[in-house]
Amino acid sequence: DCWFYSPNTIAVISGQTGKLMYVMHNSEYPLSCFALFENGPCLIADANFDILMVKLKGFFQNAKANKIESRGTRYQYCDFLVKVGTVTMGPSARGISVEVEYCPCVIANDCWNLLMEFMQSFMGNHAPGIPSIFGTKHDSIYSPADTMVQYMELFNKIRKQQQVPVAGMR
Repeated sequence: DCWFYSPNTIAVISGQTGKLMYVMHNSEYPLSCFALFENGPCLIADANFDILMVKLKGFFQNAKANKIESRGTRYQYCDFLVKVGTVTMGPSARGISVEVEYCPCVIANDCWNLLMEFMQSFMGNHAPGIPSIFGTKHDSIYSPADTMVQYMELFNKIRKQQQVPVAGMR
């Protein structure tokens, strides 16, 4: 199995201060398209949202950004789903993503300690800290939009690492 996340359109709202909107897809939800606004809400739309964005090119302008995606394998171990993927930007690999889901729980804060224990069993001290999305969703039901926000944060972090100039070598 593979899954695919890609902000294939990054648009700037014209006439305003240039807010970014990331259009993302997820193979776990093939009939949906996720539009995430910079520091704002996440819109879940029909898969044809990309076509609508092309028709609105008078209001939105594609930014010149590389396509970034995570492709990999989906594993199931008892009640856990683990997705390990290679993050690529353009033709080259930029990192590895690991997504872990505990299927019986819909309130992520309720099972965070169990998730951490499970991740530490195979990631050791490389297991991540609590995601920032949990800070705003205390006892709320976890949704696919929350996953997409975490992928957007990961992709932006990888993009920023690529913008750091590399010193010359001797």
